This record gives sequence, C-alpha cells and structure tokens, in this order.
Amino acid sequence: MTNMMQAYVISEPGGPEKLELRTIPRPSPRDGWVLIRNRAFGLNRSEWFTRRGESPSVQFPRVLGIECAGEVVAAPGSDLPVGQRVVAMMGGMGRQFDGSYAEYVLVPQQNVFPLQTQLEWKRLAALPEMLQTVHGSLHVGLEIERAKNVLVRGATSSIGFTAISLARSADLEVTGTTRNPAKADELRAAGASHVIVDDGVIADKARAIYPDGYDRVLELIGTTTLLDSLQAARRGGIVCMTGILGGSWVLKDFQPMGDIPTGVKLTSYSGEASDITRAQLQRYVSLVESDRLVLKLGPSLHFGKLREAHALMDENRANGKIVIEVD
Repeated sequence: MTNMMQAYVISEPGGPEKLELRTIPRPSPRDGWVLIRNRAFGLNRSEWFTRRGESPSVQFPRVLGIECAGEVVAAPGSDLPVGQRVVAMMGGMGRQFDGSYAEYVLVPQQNVFPLQTQLEWKRLAALPEMLQTVHGSLHVGLEIERAKNVLVRGATSSIGFTAISLARSADLEVTGTTRNPAKADELRAAGASHVIVDDGVIADKARAIYPDGYDRVLELIGTTTLLDSLQAARRGGIVCMTGILGGSWVLKDFQPMGDIPTGVKLTSYSGEASDITRAQLQRYVSLVESDRLVLKLGPSLHFGKLREAHALMDENRANGKIVIEVD
C-alpha cells in the first residue's frame, strides 16, 4: 500500500473550483484512532458552508468531509479487526482535522461505528450523518418520548424525509411542510399524516390541524422561519432548530419576551456522534436494509466529480442526499 493518496484540499473559501484534487501523504495509524479505507461519503450542508468561508472555526488548508463509509485498515489499541465495515462521522472530521474528501481517513475511535450490513457502499454512506442528526434532533432536542405529534418544517429535504420516517417509527403523528404543492403526495407516501404548503407563514395552517398547537416542531429551514414556527407549538411544546436550509445563521432583532410564546421551549441541535449508540445506529441501518425505513437519497457521483456535486448543492438541484463513491 502506497504512503500517498488522492484527496481534495481547499486552501481558501470560494466556489466548487476551490476544491483541488491533490496527491498528499496518507495518514499514519496511531493509538486511539482508526485508519479507514474510504469507499464512499455523503455530502453535507456544513461542508458547503465551510467551502464558502462561513465556518470561521475551520482553518485552511483543509480536507473537508464530516462522514464516510469504508473498511478498517488499522486500529491500534482497539478491538476493530482489519476489514471491518464501519462508518465514521463528526468529532472534528473535516474541521479540526482532515476529513473524508480523500481515499483514506484517520478518525478518533469514538467516532467510528462498526456495522453488520450488506448495503452497497453508496447507500450506506448516505446514512450516518443523516441518521445521527435526526436521531439527536428527535430524542435529545425534541424529547419525543413525551410527545404524540411533530411538525417537520422543511420536510422535503433529505433530513426532513428521514425525520418523518424516524418519527413514524416512534409512533408519532407527523405533519410535513413543503413549498411545492406537487410534493405533497411524496410526503404522504413517506408517512406524513398531514401536509402544509409553506408560503413562509404556516402557524395558522398548523393550528387548523391542532388548534392548541403541536407538541413538537422540528425547524429545518432555520432563522428565516423560526419565529413563525414558534407560533405553531402548544404551551409546553418544544421547537428545535436543526437546519439552516434558508441560508441564514442569524435571527435579527430577536426579542425573546415577545417572539417566544409563553410556555413554549426553544432549543437547537448540533450534537455529536456520542448522541447515538452503536446499537441504535445498527438498528436504523438494518431497517433501511430491510426497506422498513425509507430515506430520500439523491444522486451518487464518482470521486472525480466532487466539484460537480458541490455545484448541485449550490444550485439546490440534488433533490436528496448526494453521495460520492471513492471506488
């Protein structure tokens, strides 16, 4: 095995052209870390923001990529055997240290999940970050164990579809929103009992379904719709902001005493891999493998087409989770 590898390195923020395919040294195994032969990886909005220079904590040059699927090459100090199928996510991947836009990835052991699955790589690679984010949003952010219904705002996104599936598997009644009326049937087929067409203001439409408001609201659009989503929650309900599909991090002129209804709880979710256990992730992956959990997947492209994949994100044309196949 050569001590060099192919990787995309970004040295300064900008468009997809800033992702430069280079030959760089392959990471060396060390105690507490796992060297993974990367077979495929999903693309994420956080990488898109970083590429554009909107992640100030990330220093360039950097190999981006916060998740991957592949096989263990070396795992000093652990019980992971060589050749074990694993996924890895978060824990500083592609941010504090080089990530998955590469043929090999070195990841802290606690962020590596061994899995028993025969899913093809491109399908497996779409799952880890998506499942972890939704699981954390529902169980850590929204505490759905004490809820009967949830409103998913931005439901036609890949995260939104996953939220519908996981919420339904937890026996919640789900309402999904979409800006496009033509996608209503798609949301119902995914498990949504109700669909709201989102024109930017949905609180009245939501209360037409639940006059007292929803138990839980998962906000995937972000600050551009957050204040309206707060009005859709019941007293004692929880609103969790997880996504920023609307493209804005900041809520201007926020007045908590006026903008947060009495008794409604506002939180956010940007948790870590530790928020999901190996057993929980294995369960979800097994449900996907048996087609009992249906997720929204987008196009898969070869490693050499990474720039084109980022252009799809720029233009919002992916229509699902983008996966890059390294082999």
